[in-house]
Amino acid sequence: MNRLFLRKSVQDCENDLQERGGLKRSLGKWHLTSLGVGATIGAGIFATTGTAIVGDPLRPGAGPAIVLSFLLTALTCGFAALCYAEFAAMVPIAGSAYTYAYASLGELVAWIIGWDLIIEYAVGNIGVAIGWSGYFRELLSHFGLAMPAWLATDFRSAGLAAEAVAGGATDAANLYLASALSSAPELFGVRFIANLPAFLIVCLITVVLVLGIKESANSNNAMVVLKIAIILFFCAVGSTLIRPENWNNPATGGFAPNGFAGISAGAAIIFFSYIGFDATSTAAEEAKDPARDMPFGIIMSLVVCTVLYIVLALVMTGMAPWQKLGTAEPMITALASAEGSPRLIAISRFIVSLGAVIAMSSVLLVFQLGQPRIFMSMARDGLLPPFLARVHPKFKTPYIGTIITGLFVATFAAFANIAEVVDLTNIGTLFAFVLVSAGVIVLRKVEPDRVRPFRAPWVPVTPMISIVTCLYLMWQLPALTWIRFGIWLLLGLVVYFLYGMRHSRLAARRE
Repeated sequence: MNRLFLRKSVQDCENDLQERGGLKRSLGKWHLTSLGVGATIGAGIFATTGTAIVGDPLRPGAGPAIVLSFLLTALTCGFAALCYAEFAAMVPIAGSAYTYAYASLGELVAWIIGWDLIIEYAVGNIGVAIGWSGYFRELLSHFGLAMPAWLATDFRSAGLAAEAVAGGATDAANLYLASALSSAPELFGVRFIANLPAFLIVCLITVVLVLGIKESANSNNAMVVLKIAIILFFCAVGSTLIRPENWNNPATGGFAPNGFAGISAGAAIIFFSYIGFDATSTAAEEAKDPARDMPFGIIMSLVVCTVLYIVLALVMTGMAPWQKLGTAEPMITALASAEGSPRLIAISRFIVSLGAVIAMSSVLLVFQLGQPRIFMSMARDGLLPPFLARVHPKFKTPYIGTIITGLFVATFAAFANIAEVVDLTNIGTLFAFVLVSAGVIVLRKVEPDRVRPFRAPWVPVTPMISIVTCLYLMWQLPALTWIRFGIWLLLGLVVYFLYGMRHSRLAARRE
């Protein structure tokens, strides 16, 4: 048992970094803030907000009270962000929550959280890539262009659409997807259906990330500025189309049609809109002044995104009856349902589609940046094969891990349909937040004299609030999500005991 809970001290982390050499430190505080905003504003706000507002067969919707759901989630993330900021300033090494857990809770917990983060970054990015493809098709339609359905979806989605059409559905989306089954060419007797845009965008992002972190960060900065401008444009146009009765219509249940249960369920769903802020911490080893810049980047990105989300939610639910917003494109649906100039609405729909493509490209970039750095940290410690820790001699990036992650995400994005990817990503991220918050309490006890450039206030109260609120949101997720998460963690434990435990560098040094 002592072997399983060997702790890699902060000094061990610093010594390893000096021994091997680190990544190129080229990111300032606004680069880091931009990385956080780039990862946070994306698929969540553009795609999952509609489900949170209307609900689904498993959960009630929040209705116009989605604004309170955003506040509840921001509060939860705020307490977790303070814990992340303390660790990121004190342990400025790639690896995010994995590194923090290793320094406070021990090797087994660190492995669990590293394995868990694969759900947040790699698996979550599969869903983002698929969502990007959908908005990209919408954008092409404004130019009169259409891709063959068999090159724009996956086999399962086409099959589900065909079942819906057979059941009487006549909407354009189902008819388009169902056509893939009849129009797709055969390869070895099997219909070839693949989501080509999703595959290609991940490949392009992977190439950018291999070339260098500063080039990647500069690309992200440009995308962040553009998508914030587009969100502000939507809010400006939408504010002229608001009908106040949509916010509190007694005929539709009022402001909070499902009470606090709907608000809580909505918060658990839209948590996907917030998970990106912790991606900033994966770039700690590339920060110019991590003690000063990491806390600033983590907290500022959360503040910026919260303000934008609340304004966006107010405008969206004021433009259309909340029951109509339960689509994968709620902003476009809100515009389509609004009463106003047809020309203005058509132009706005085009700009929002463009914004979604840019936003999700930015999320793909930051999440694809984060996953290889977690692999790199785990490989440095011997818990994963050493080739994942190799840094390119010219570009100074973990190129092998970046390429492997890119191929994994691109392949599954092309052929997979992951209906529950949001819930699975949410539970994995919340679990990581719980362990990081617990780690702050533990490290304050075991290394009380360690220099902390940034100290989370009111410890242990702050991390305890973070733990309780994260567990509460996890409890709002469906039982099936818990089962899948449990299976994933068990698979990770098998890998650890078969490989990681036997190759641990920390254990070898202690023996």
